[in-house]
Amino acid sequence: MAWQPSDEPLRQLAQYLKDSLSGQDKTAQKNAEIMLKHAKASPDFTNYLTYLLAASNQPAAITLPRDSYDIARSAAAITLKNTIKSDYKTIPDASKQYIRSVIIQGLQDSSPQIRNYSGSVITEVVRQGGILAWPHLLSDLFTLLDNKDGTFSQQTQEGSIGALLKICEDNKRALDREYNGERPLGFIYPKLLALTTSPIPKVRATALSCINVFLPEKHPIAMASLAQLLSILFSLAMDQSNEVRKQVCRSLLHVAEISPESIIPNLEGLVNYTLTQQKNTQDDELALDAAEFWICLGEDERIVPHLRPYLASIVPVLLESMVYNEEEQLRLESDYDNADEDDRAEDIKPTFATAKPTKGAGASNGQEQESGANGATDPGEMSEGEVSDDDDDPFDDEDGEDSWTLRKCSAAALDVFASYFHDPVFEVTLPYFKQHLVHEDWPYREAAVLALGAIADGCMDAVQPHLPDLTHYLLTLLQDKEPVVRQITCWTLGRYSGWASQLDDAGRQQFFEPMMDGILQRMLDSNKKVQESAASAFANLEEKATSQLKPYCSVIIRQFVNCFAKYKDRNMFILYDCVQTLAEHVGPELSEPDLVNTLMPALINRWNKVQDQSREMFPLLECLSYVASALGDRFEPFAEPIFGRCIKIIYQNLEDALQASQNPGFDIPEKDFLITSLDLLSAILQALPSDKSAILVLSSQPNMFEMLVYCMKDDSNDVRQSGYALLGDSAVYVFEQLRPYLPEMLGVLIPQLDMNQVQYDGEETKYSVVNNACWSLGEICVRQKEEMRPYVDGLLEKLAMILFNDKVPESLSENAAIALGRLGLGCSDQLAPHLGQIAPHFLKALRSIAWTEEKVDALQGLLLMVSLNPQAMESCLLELFVELSTIPEPTTVKPIWTDKQQMLAKAIVLQYKTLMPTFDQFISQMPSENQNKFIRIYVA
Repeated sequence: MAWQPSDEPLRQLAQYLKDSLSGQDKTAQKNAEIMLKHAKASPDFTNYLTYLLAASNQPAAITLPRDSYDIARSAAAITLKNTIKSDYKTIPDASKQYIRSVIIQGLQDSSPQIRNYSGSVITEVVRQGGILAWPHLLSDLFTLLDNKDGTFSQQTQEGSIGALLKICEDNKRALDREYNGERPLGFIYPKLLALTTSPIPKVRATALSCINVFLPEKHPIAMASLAQLLSILFSLAMDQSNEVRKQVCRSLLHVAEISPESIIPNLEGLVNYTLTQQKNTQDDELALDAAEFWICLGEDERIVPHLRPYLASIVPVLLESMVYNEEEQLRLESDYDNADEDDRAEDIKPTFATAKPTKGAGASNGQEQESGANGATDPGEMSEGEVSDDDDDPFDDEDGEDSWTLRKCSAAALDVFASYFHDPVFEVTLPYFKQHLVHEDWPYREAAVLALGAIADGCMDAVQPHLPDLTHYLLTLLQDKEPVVRQITCWTLGRYSGWASQLDDAGRQQFFEPMMDGILQRMLDSNKKVQESAASAFANLEEKATSQLKPYCSVIIRQFVNCFAKYKDRNMFILYDCVQTLAEHVGPELSEPDLVNTLMPALINRWNKVQDQSREMFPLLECLSYVASALGDRFEPFAEPIFGRCIKIIYQNLEDALQASQNPGFDIPEKDFLITSLDLLSAILQALPSDKSAILVLSSQPNMFEMLVYCMKDDSNDVRQSGYALLGDSAVYVFEQLRPYLPEMLGVLIPQLDMNQVQYDGEETKYSVVNNACWSLGEICVRQKEEMRPYVDGLLEKLAMILFNDKVPESLSENAAIALGRLGLGCSDQLAPHLGQIAPHFLKALRSIAWTEEKVDALQGLLLMVSLNPQAMESCLLELFVELSTIPEPTTVKPIWTDKQQMLAKAIVLQYKTLMPTFDQFISQMPSENQNKFIRIYVA
């Protein structure tokens, strides 16, 4: 006999479920939550939940009003799904069977919400139990969908296809696995294709949506049916249902991605169809789906050349789609002077610490670098969610929410086409600019300015002759009465700032200076979004103008300080980016006393206001890192309290992480607090004289090095990367204070060099961790020398594995070679016996490194090994001689290669000349330029 509920438990449960969703009566809600936890202990708990969910006719035992009963059913569905998700393994088998036998009834319910909930429960059962645990589910769903005898309602079919979509989305890999020689997808996919002819629009659309789950994965079954699918898509192209046409657009996009060759023969029809859908003013979502097709085609090098004949048709539609619609216009027109209004918490975007550059040989891309200095980093490499200059996205939050819209998509597509076709796109857009840049209605002016910015990168050569006039006009638009026009004008000017910054002196005076001044002025606009856009544009200008901003530092800093006084929290984040970008590109220019006395009080004032646990601390700490590096010893008056607070933040976050590991209820602290604090400590050590840094380190409470050990073992790659950077900087600047902690730190560092762990982990960022570990090791070796002897065997094994591995990044091989060479400065006798194996790889890695103090140390270490085992160099002696010939000769500047090192090199060459009867013939194999210099310096 089938399971049946008891009346009283059923009544009570319905009441508690209803109360659990009661936002009005908090007491009843809290009591209901407690009682439901108790009820969960009953073995029949999921049976009762399932019964309530599936019972469309209210049982007599439940006396709730009908609307309250419907609320109870919804709560039952939610609770059932969550229980299955968390406790599936402990649910009795009989209850699982009851769920499977009853829940299908929920798909036939008259309530769309209950049908939707039932589908969610079904897919959760499949996800937890697997396909084989419910072998008849798929056939049961298709029985409802096929409706061969006409007994099932449209609602039932819509509920069934909705459930099937959820199953496909959540189990797409499981459906393509083989079970007893068959794949469920092989059964599903042909039926999905057949359902696209259903008389019910929702079934047709959802069947296509199911198909779209599998298309991007290139499942063989889907690929084999591609021709059939295309035929179906063409037949549905003019379907009366907008929802069907949306899915048609999405399917075509996927087909274009996975099989462009099937799209090209039908391109003309597809272009016309997509343009028709994009111009649908009644359905923005359909228009957006169509517009995304252009981005897909424009980014595919196999298809995009074939679009050239259609540019005259496509580009005007993209331009039309970039104009704000009437609803958006009404909203934006109400958004005027709000600079004095405080930001709401939800308005402030989440920020994340920027990945810092790696240290050492590879950090500066082959350019000379001071020992311990940070290498160059690509400013465009931002973490997701980080405040950036938004160079490629002027629309963030402009539409009231961070949503992808037709306007944004069309602008992005225009950018893509401009980047590929260049001049032809400008030729199509030029008439539009002439007509709309001076349009009396602001939405058309604004869209034209947006379009002009969108083509900046791709059409620069074509636009450039027009830029003098355009720049003057854009500068006038910075005074436009509409904030949204001023906002987009800032962005567009930022896109063209590279052109203006590269002009001659007269050109910069005529165009660059007014552009810079205009954007700076808008940073204090009365509208917060204009402020944000101007600040983003100025950060972009800083990236493009770089050191050419040095003469303007005073003007810029004064305006930044004014912004610090006026900005609310949200825009403060992008202001930090402006300050740090300026510091990065003008460097010591900021250390002028007047500039320091102007900028630092504003930064310190903000520093004192921001709480330790605030997310604003991330960009502020990053900003101060760049400022400290730029100011050098002029940062000293501000260093002690900042250093101490970083120590405090690190300690607190390590403590919180420990608490969270021991108590599952505790929140895990965000790693960015550690990352940015470690980076700022590194920057301070680099900025101050070593004796001043030593005082800060010695007075740190808790001890900096004791905490650094924990950071070097953290489970976050980014934390470890910053930790090893601080270790290396400590070796460079405060080595005597570091020395007592080295045994423990080396015990942590050496296992970090294990390349097997890196390959297994598969994370690209892991290489950066190992890179910084190698760099810091080299800085330690050059100072420890003979004290490194106990660690030689372990280090040799790890460093050799890096050098022998052709798959690691070049910068990592370079830093491993430098670390190994520096290890040889004090332990050459221990390394010399292994010279035959390591020397060829060592020299290969060393070859591409610029001549710096680090490379000199490494080569000296190698020569010491060679002097003890000259026979080991048989396979790569010529490469060693070539490397010696490239050492820069002494100049009036401090020589990079000392007399002592030169004597060592000459002694080794003389040793080989004595050992090799055919020495002259051997060195004649060197390139002539290298040979002549080698003979002059080492042989003559």
